[in-house]
Formats: sequence, C-alpha cells, structure tokens
Amino acid sequence: MEINAGTSESEETKKEVRKVEMKTLREVTVKIGLERIDTQKGITVEALLDSRATGLVMSLEFAKKQEFKLKKLERPMQVRNVDGSFNKEGPIEHTVEVNIYFKGHRERTEINVIERQKWTVILGMPWLACYNPEIDWRMGEVRMTRCPKECGKQWRPMQGKSG
Repeated sequence: MEINAGTSESEETKKEVRKVEMKTLREVTVKIGLERIDTQKGITVEALLDSRATGLVMSLEFAKKQEFKLKKLERPMQVRNVDGSFNKEGPIEHTVEVNIYFKGHRERTEINVIERQKWTVILGMPWLACYNPEIDWRMGEVRMTRCPKECGKQWRPMQGKSG
C-alpha cells in the first residue's frame, strides 16, 4: 500500500513538470545554418540565444575546425564578463564573416571569435534586437514574427482553407 502525504498523484506530476520547465527556462537554443563566405560551404549548429551578450560570438576552436577565414582586428576588443571583470581568455582578436540562416532568413554578418567557449555560437543582443523574435520560454520555441522591413521576410499567418 502506498501512502501519499496529502498530495494527489496529479499534484506530484505537476510539480515534476514545473521542475522540468524550470530547467528548460535556463537557456534557449536554436539550430542555425552558417555559411562560409569564401567557399559557400555550410554547416548546421546549435546557437545559444543570450540577451546578456553584447555581440555575436563563435568559438575559436570551432572556427578553426570548420576552416572559417579568420580576420584579424586592427585593435583587439576587451571582453567583460557579466560581473564586469575582464574575461580570462583575453581580448577578441579575430572575427569571421558568415551568412547566418534561420527559418528562411539570411543575414551576412561578422561574428567575434573567442577561445574556449562553451557554445559554438552565441547570438546576443544585436541579433535579438534586430529580429525581435517571439520566444516561448517554456517550450524553447522561437518564431520570427517581427522582422525588420529590410529582412524581406515578414511573417504572415498561414492561409488555410476552411471547411
């Protein structure tokens, strides 16, 4: 015989679902296509959406492995952590120029390259502010419903047949 201390099974299930949802809320990732400009060679990667990041970032190790053409900056850029301290990996010294593909959208941009990053690619505030995606934080879903006019990919609701 099982004794539930005043909590029904459905309440326990709801608590477990909330725990899983809390884990999901910690980070939202999207699958994007990255295309090398020089060869038009593409690869699909998982990118982290991070509103605390002040730029777009790529792992140096990934950039080298995929043979992205590194562009040396004239002046290195200092990197600060969320707490204001300088990043121990040092300044940003390189960028890569890529085409980013996501849900029918294409953007040609430069991404900062940083050593020893946990994520292959981070899409920070510049990308989030430009495309202003709708993010369902519970489900981790991202919809591109508010793109700028220059994107050319305005969202339109599906036109289905009724009846």
